[in-house]
Amino acid sequence: MSSDAVVLDVVVPAFNEALRLPDTLILLRAALADLGVPCRVTVVDNASTDRTSAVVTGAPSGPVPVRLLWCGEPGKGFAVRTGVLASDARYVGFCDADLATAPHALGQVLNLLVEGADAVVGSRAHPESVVEERHSLLRRWGAVAFRGTVRQVVRTVGETQCGFKFFRIDVARRAFAPLRCGGFAFDVEVLGRAERSGARLVEIPVRWVDVPGSRFSPVRHGWQSFVDVAKIRWRLRRADVAPVAPMPVVTLPVTADVSGGAATIGLRP
Repeated sequence: MSSDAVVLDVVVPAFNEALRLPDTLILLRAALADLGVPCRVTVVDNASTDRTSAVVTGAPSGPVPVRLLWCGEPGKGFAVRTGVLASDARYVGFCDADLATAPHALGQVLNLLVEGADAVVGSRAHPESVVEERHSLLRRWGAVAFRGTVRQVVRTVGETQCGFKFFRIDVARRAFAPLRCGGFAFDVEVLGRAERSGARLVEIPVRWVDVPGSRFSPVRHGWQSFVDVAKIRWRLRRADVAPVAPMPVVTLPVTADVSGGAATIGLRP
């Protein structure tokens, strides 16, 4: 691997995120710059009607480049797939535009991938996670029921819906290329495909804050997510999945995180 090759590519799906993206890009690029290896941020404009694209193209230059891709097919899953399949990095993953998951965990993510993990999954269900949420009782009970349903598809992680997941590039392409679900349950299909291919999924704790402005509505999207999981389960039963081949472990100069996420928490809206 050449010294200037991108090691970690972070995909950010964005639909009408012009207001949040400036701060998000500052914080995310700063966290990636601290890793000490070549990184990139890829923002995928998911058919926005605001100035999302202009914000990205107008971002100042820096040690962590930012590129803009366009996805005209509505759905967060399809936007992430666009970014993943366009990546040439050794490792690729995604986080949400609201940075609800603090990016200080990227150092741990990269270390685990370098040490041999096929995928690293941020999980609010991890006993060491710090979660600040303001969800209604309906949404909390809905989340519990959803996790129970998802266990029939993904068995090796406790939670699938946290927007913070990273993969070896070959594992990511194999999981995202045949993606059929573009809605909020797309994570289930991606992790289900990765798991069935024999990929080693490692679950990590996250620092997560319930940021206002979520696109998910329990009334409008909740029932559809359950339907999507049922379709995914049926689809994966019939899928032919090629096994994951082991990749040699490499040594990269990854610097340790020392902030504890404090600065990120303070700057998030």
